[in-house]
Amino acid sequence: MDLAELTTLRLGGPAPAVIEAATQDVLVDAVRIADEGGDPPLLVAGGSNLVVADEGVDRTVIRVLTRGVVVDLDSCSGAMVTVQAGETWDAIVARAVDEEWVGVEALSGIPGSVGATPIQNVGAYGQEVAQTIASVRVYDRYDRKLRTIAAADCGFTYRSSRFKVEPHRFVVLSVTFQLALGDLGAPIAYAELARTLGVEVGERAPAARVRDAVLALRRGKGMVLDANDHDTWSAGSFFTNPILPAAEAAALPPEAPRFAQPDGSVKTSAAWLIEKAGFTRGHGSDRVSLSTKHTLALTNRGGATTEELLDLAREVRDGVRAAFGVTLVPEPVLVGCEL
Repeated sequence: MDLAELTTLRLGGPAPAVIEAATQDVLVDAVRIADEGGDPPLLVAGGSNLVVADEGVDRTVIRVLTRGVVVDLDSCSGAMVTVQAGETWDAIVARAVDEEWVGVEALSGIPGSVGATPIQNVGAYGQEVAQTIASVRVYDRYDRKLRTIAAADCGFTYRSSRFKVEPHRFVVLSVTFQLALGDLGAPIAYAELARTLGVEVGERAPAARVRDAVLALRRGKGMVLDANDHDTWSAGSFFTNPILPAAEAAALPPEAPRFAQPDGSVKTSAAWLIEKAGFTRGHGSDRVSLSTKHTLALTNRGGATTEELLDLAREVRDGVRAAFGVTLVPEPVLVGCEL
């Protein structure tokens, strides 16, 4: 099987073997057996955050297809929702909104699986999963045992976590979220979303309205999967927003976006840097290009190769570095290839 069939970029070469793990026991056993045989596997679920080499991989691929949701409701603590890693993330967000579980509504429309969300500390429109994760159940490949890791021990930072920092150690099996109860979403923390909803930052709106607004915003940027729209044949935002030391941020042009961080560093906008470095929407070729809707997404226009996509990523990265002295860092996981 070519991994192009399993990734949202629709790129990537063959794998020697693919194991489909539909239960937690099968998933753990498959990983353990592969590790013991000296064949560390590649785990694939939604495939929305992978860039796989044209040559493919020389290791077993394990598809995470586990399913199941367990809900424990309490009027004080809210909803404790434990979700198996293979569940589709947006389906869980939709259910949360329908059942009036609050705290993930602004994360609507993000592709991929639940198990991937703590690894990347997935976030959008002012929310991050770290804000609602209570614990993560994992298989520890080093100690060869199951563990439950409390949120405080997950090492969550901007688009990162302990699981991302130690990529070969943990297999996420399930995630437990603690969600407040009610029909109003969490306070709106993102200016664009607040404007769309007609509220002020910090105010609340019905969670269903928040979800609808976020889905509309994401569709306008080509960030909701659509097989007929090549702008969605991507890995989402290809570069993370740079977090810079204050002195480096001060050297940016005065009009550059700046968001102060608690540790004194400053976050700026990767999209702004890309655009001001001269890369416009649709920049590229008829095979690979920046999205025609959003400059942060690198897209497969049909018939592309991974190397063509990476060449475009290098062009953008090097252009931003030449213009501003800032080196953009890719957000997706690169498998068998380098930027």
